[in-house]
Amino acid sequence: MISSLGSAISKVMERVVPDPFVIAILLTLITAIVSLAWGDYGSDSQVGGLIDAWSNSTSGLWSLLAFAMQMCLILVTGYALATTKLVKTCIDGIADIPQSTAGAAAIVGFIACIAGLMNWGLGLIVGALLAREVGFSLQRRGIPCHYPLIAAAGFMGLLVWHGGLSGSAPLSMTTQAGAEKVIPQQFIDSIETVVLSDSIGSSLNLIVSGGLLIIAPLMLYLLTPKDVSSFKPISVFNVDPGTPGTPGSAEQHEVAPESLPDKLNHSTLIAMCIALPLFIGLGRHVLEHGLDKVGLNQIIMFMLALGVLLHRSPLRYMEAACKGATGCAGIMIQFPLYAGIMAMMAASGLMAELTELFVANSSKESMPIFTMISAGIVNLFVPSGGGQWAIQAPVALESGMQLGIAPGKMVMAVAYGDQLTNMLQPFWALPLLAITGVKARDIVGYTAVVMIAAFIWITIGLLIAG
Repeated sequence: MISSLGSAISKVMERVVPDPFVIAILLTLITAIVSLAWGDYGSDSQVGGLIDAWSNSTSGLWSLLAFAMQMCLILVTGYALATTKLVKTCIDGIADIPQSTAGAAAIVGFIACIAGLMNWGLGLIVGALLAREVGFSLQRRGIPCHYPLIAAAGFMGLLVWHGGLSGSAPLSMTTQAGAEKVIPQQFIDSIETVVLSDSIGSSLNLIVSGGLLIIAPLMLYLLTPKDVSSFKPISVFNVDPGTPGTPGSAEQHEVAPESLPDKLNHSTLIAMCIALPLFIGLGRHVLEHGLDKVGLNQIIMFMLALGVLLHRSPLRYMEAACKGATGCAGIMIQFPLYAGIMAMMAASGLMAELTELFVANSSKESMPIFTMISAGIVNLFVPSGGGQWAIQAPVALESGMQLGIAPGKMVMAVAYGDQLTNMLQPFWALPLLAITGVKARDIVGYTAVVMIAAFIWITIGLLIAG
């Protein structure tokens, strides 16, 4: 039944889902029309107010540039770490383990989830590289392979990431300065910071994220089509087998450096000169403020330091970072569009109305669930965990406090809604699509079914956990 449902939805999605950039443009147009019809810009001209809100240099198109840079750095440092020799060896070893498409999808999904909890960029890249290598391995061994399902499994890190160590909403709330970046000034005095033990480290998150580690691989296993003749092997897709020095390709043989510049470029000592200070700076931050106050910048510091250390030379690290930066194109081009959507929805009052619609008549038990649902809807229009947290934080936190709900639980309710509909919104899948060679329409049918199962589990978690 589940495999038939997945195949049916996948066939529909293949016919209707366009490129992520097209989706961003269409969502911009839809938001503009809806906000003009039902919103109120508080000016004499609705159209003028719309254009001003959309193009504003501080709250419109360009309002999330700093946050976009953080997201790019997480992606780049995650890619660089994923392409180190240590991680490559692990990926190559795991790729030859699966003996079927079902087993391959479950294994890839589980590892992508584990890596995604560590860092969303690492989870995305490790999942993509592992999916690609598993596809080649199954083909090489003559095992029937439905590659789109395995590629979908590689995206599972984005189903759990917001409950992990790089979750932007909980991390942004660990310090007053971080909270001020995403919450309007008028709400700062009434909203306290939220330490990580009350959000990412809470019993709620341990139950929800721990359950998803089991549910996602299980659903992927069950989604495998029964009809082997319908399988689409990796040979059907235009998949790059890899570049030198990355998983899936022959190792690049380096020539021993002779000149002084070449020796400096490949020097492990030089690499240590930046890696060690980063580790020391991170350690001092933890000693002074505690693990509960680790934020996005500290996560980036750790990923950068570890990547440089494992690559063992500045040149090798920069080569890996340059390859990872190609995945930032979608972030750089589409992030301003989503910032513009966010600005139109906020300025017109639509965002507040949407959130308040779900929470107005909520009880203490149902409020987190409705908040999670509203966050999932918002994520379709603003696929940025930090961006949508900036919009929903005031209403979610204040409404929660009025009903006696812990701020940490409301933070995680928004986080869960955000990560859920990543399975429908293909924006963050752009790097995975580039690596695996599949299209968004090839995987969304499968990720949508996993999303439904995850929604049921998260709802149960929000009901039973404090």
